[in-house]
Amino acid sequence: MALDGIVISELVSEFREQFTGGRVTKIAQPEKDALLLTVKGNDGNRKLFLSVNPSLPYVCITEKKYTAPLTAPTFCMSLRKHIANGRITDITQPGFERIIRFEIEHLDELSDMSKKYLIVELMGKHSNIIFTDDGGKVIDAIKHVGPATSSVRMVLPGSRYFVAGQSEKKDPTAVISEEEFNDIIRGGESVCKAIYLSFTGFSPLIANELCYRATIDSDVPGKTLVDAELHRLFIQFERLMEQVKVHDYKPVIFTTGSKPSEFSSVELTSYRKKYKVDEFENASVMLEKYYYDLNVYTRIRSKSTDMRKLLTQIVDRDNKKLLLMKKQLSDTEKMDKYKNYGELLKAYAYMIEPGAARCEVYDYNTGENVEIPLKPELSPIDNSNAYFKRYNKLKRTALALDVQKAEVEQETDYVASVLMSIDIAQTEEDLNSIKQELYESGLIRKKSSTKEKSKAQAPLHFVSSDGFDIYVGRNNIQNEEVSFKIAGNNDYWFHAKKIPGCHVIVKTTGKELPDRTFEEAAMIAGYYSSGRDEGKLEIDYVKRGELKKPPGSPRGYVIYHTNYSMVVEPVMPALLLDKSYTLG
Repeated sequence: MALDGIVISELVSEFREQFTGGRVTKIAQPEKDALLLTVKGNDGNRKLFLSVNPSLPYVCITEKKYTAPLTAPTFCMSLRKHIANGRITDITQPGFERIIRFEIEHLDELSDMSKKYLIVELMGKHSNIIFTDDGGKVIDAIKHVGPATSSVRMVLPGSRYFVAGQSEKKDPTAVISEEEFNDIIRGGESVCKAIYLSFTGFSPLIANELCYRATIDSDVPGKTLVDAELHRLFIQFERLMEQVKVHDYKPVIFTTGSKPSEFSSVELTSYRKKYKVDEFENASVMLEKYYYDLNVYTRIRSKSTDMRKLLTQIVDRDNKKLLLMKKQLSDTEKMDKYKNYGELLKAYAYMIEPGAARCEVYDYNTGENVEIPLKPELSPIDNSNAYFKRYNKLKRTALALDVQKAEVEQETDYVASVLMSIDIAQTEEDLNSIKQELYESGLIRKKSSTKEKSKAQAPLHFVSSDGFDIYVGRNNIQNEEVSFKIAGNNDYWFHAKKIPGCHVIVKTTGKELPDRTFEEAAMIAGYYSSGRDEGKLEIDYVKRGELKKPPGSPRGYVIYHTNYSMVVEPVMPALLLDKSYTLG
C-alpha cells in the first residue's frame, strides 16, 4: 500500500474545499495516536479523523462515531487550549511531501489574533501529529521524539520544526526540464529507485506505474536506457504531474481475494488485469474503506490462525499417507505376474523335475517363453500354490489401499474446501459457522467446557442483470443448503472445475436462462473459489437434478457425470446483493 504524495495531494484538495473557513468546534483523542476534529462550516459539521498509527497511518473525513476517553490526554488538552474554536484558514502540502499542514487562526490569551499550525506527517512508522506556533517552534506533539530515539530530528516542546531529508529530493510539481529529468534517471541504481528516491511524494508503486506506462523495465539501470525510452518516461512523468496539478484524481482500491492489496488516487494500469478494482468518489471514502477492510481481513486472519494450522497439519499428514500408499501400491503391481506364474506352473507341473530351482515354460498369454524361479524343497504344485498365495495377499492389499486412498483423497479435498471457506470469510460469524462444521465432521474435537454456539447464517443472495436469483454457499454447510434445499431439479448449479469452490445456484423459475445470467453465475463461482486470483477459470455447470451426494461423503461433496463448461474471468459482476434470504 502506498499513502504517497499523490494521495495526500487529493486529500489536501478535498480538505481545502470542505474545511477552509470552518471553525474547530470539538477536539478529541479517541486513540493514543489519533485525533478527531469536528469542524463547523457553512453547510454544517464535519468530522476529520487523523491517525498516525505506525502500521495504518491515514486521514479522512468520516461519519463514524468514536469514543473518547473520560480524561483527555495532554496533547488533546494542549490543542483545546490553543485552537478550540479556531478558524482553519489554509490547508497545504509542503513540497509534495506526505505531510498535511493545517493553518489555524485563533484568539490568544490577550484576545489578539494568532496563528498556529497542526502538521500531520504520514510517513509509516515515523508518522506524527505536530503542533507548532507561527515561528516554527514545536508546542507539542502526539508522539515525542527525543535524542535517544532519533539523532536526525527531535520533536519535543520548544524544539524547531523541520522536515528531515527534504533538501535531498526534488518537488515533482516544480518545473523540471527533460534534461534534468534524464540526468536523475541515468544516475540511479534502477529506473524505479531513481524515481522514488529523487522526487518527493513518489512511492515505488507510482514509480513502477510510470515505467509500465512508458513500456520500460523498472528494474534496469537508468544508464542503459536509450534516448527514446527516456523521452517516453519523461512524457508519462509530465502527464502524471499535470493530472495532479489540475486535481484529476481517480481513487481506487485493488483487491486480491478478500484482501485489499493497494490503493491509489490515479489509475494503475499495471494492476487492472490482475486485481478486482473498486472506484470511489474521493480519497476519504477510499481510505476509510481500505483500512476498514484491511482491519477486517487482518482480524479474520488472526482469529482463523488456529484453524488454518490444524487443517494444514491434516493436509500434511494426508499427503504423507498418500505418498506411502503410492509406494505400497507400486509393490502390488507384481501381483498379476505372480498369478500368471501360478497358472503356468499348474499347467506345466507334469514337465517340471522335482527339486529344480527354476524352470522355463511357454507362456500361452504372451506367446513367449518365461523363466519362473522355484523353491527346490517344494513340489511344482506347491510352488504354484505359493505364487497364488502371494497374488491373493497383494490383491487384498491393493483393494484395501484403493479404499484407504480414496478416503484420504476425499478428506484432503474436503479440507481444501474448508480452507477456501476460511479464505473468503468476512466476519467472525463466518468463522464460527466453519468451526461448527469442523466439529460435526470430527476434524476438531469440541471441548466439553465450551459453550460456543454458531448462529445459522444465510447464503449470499445476488440478483442477476436479468432478474434471476443467485445463491452462493460460503461454506460446506451452506453449500448443501443451496444445492439440496434452495435449488430445484431444474435450477442450474455452477462450480469451479476440479478446484475447491462454493456451490452457486441460479433459480430458473421455469424459464430459459439468458446467456448473460449464465456468464454472471459462472463469474461468481470463479470468484468464490480457490482460483479467484487466476486470469481465467473453467467453470462447470449442470442442472441441479444431475447432482448426486454419495452416502457417507463429507458435507459439500457432490458428484455429477454430465455437464457443460465455460471459461470466465473470476471477478464479481456488478450485481445487487440481497440479504433477505434467511435459514428456516
